Amino acid sequence: MKVLVIKLSSLGDVFSALPAVHNVKVGLDAEIDWVTQREYVDLVKCFTDVRRVIPYSRREFWADFGPLLKRVREDRYDYAIDFQGLLKSAFAARAARAGKVIGPSFHRECTRLLYDSVAGKRDKNRLAVDENLDIVEHLGLEKVSVQFPMEFPEEEVPGPVPRVALVPVSRWETKNWPIEFYTEVARRLRGKGIGVFIFGAPGDVGPCGMIEDELGGDIVNMAGRSTLVEMGSRLRKMDLVISNDSGPLHMAAALGVPTVSVYGATDPKRTGPYGDGNRVLTTSLPCQPCLSRKCRVGGIPCLKQVTPGEVTEAALAALG
Repeated sequence: MKVLVIKLSSLGDVFSALPAVHNVKVGLDAEIDWVTQREYVDLVKCFTDVRRVIPYSRREFWADFGPLLKRVREDRYDYAIDFQGLLKSAFAARAARAGKVIGPSFHRECTRLLYDSVAGKRDKNRLAVDENLDIVEHLGLEKVSVQFPMEFPEEEVPGPVPRVALVPVSRWETKNWPIEFYTEVARRLRGKGIGVFIFGAPGDVGPCGMIEDELGGDIVNMAGRSTLVEMGSRLRKMDLVISNDSGPLHMAAALGVPTVSVYGATDPKRTGPYGDGNRVLTTSLPCQPCLSRKCRVGGIPCLKQVTPGEVTEAALAALG
């Protein structure tokens, strides 16, 4: 049995598909090939259930469609399962030589026309992991426990213990808890002898550097200095991750690292970290969740009402 999985992005969503893929592999005793965006290829290679990773060009999809077509037709698949639900991902699934093409309940952009069937009924009031697990019942399989099978290279992380990672920047400003609040949490944790590490993408170097500067270099700043695979290796060494709603938050949760997260514009019932050991702090303003990249009332009060003291208290409780 051979199955082609299509999950292109984003970082957190790639992890949300992993338990469903594991169920498919176990239930069908299948070989799994995975189509994903180029920036996630090395990461998906760390997923132990995956035999082959097929790159997809997000920015040049149509120009690269010929090579993609060749890659997905190198083998014959019993199923092509689209966990993305967008037109580009549905085209990739339909282009494969697959016995049956299955799409997700949350499909968009008229992709239903390209699927032979859809797994589950549309229900956005649940976590993405549970949405993706609809495929298990759809295929008539016996569900196994939720697992995120992955292996990252071993890497030593120097510094004091316990170790707390801060991930202060996401792609939406309405997800970003204020930098000065992160700085205050870092100061309080360091005052108790706790090691503080900052993670971020190359574009996050500026805000992350502000925290480092305020603490006089008394932390380890890894922002812009880690590939996704290296981030996985290093996050696995953390005792706690404090973050906004972001990809590294979901990576940490998938690795089984406890998390404390602050939610503003997004809904933790839909995009919260999966599993036990995760503490979510949020408020309950009438405008929440707005699901908007721009604050409609100004000043992002939903985030500012969560205080550094609350986050520090939650962090210390998580650390025991």
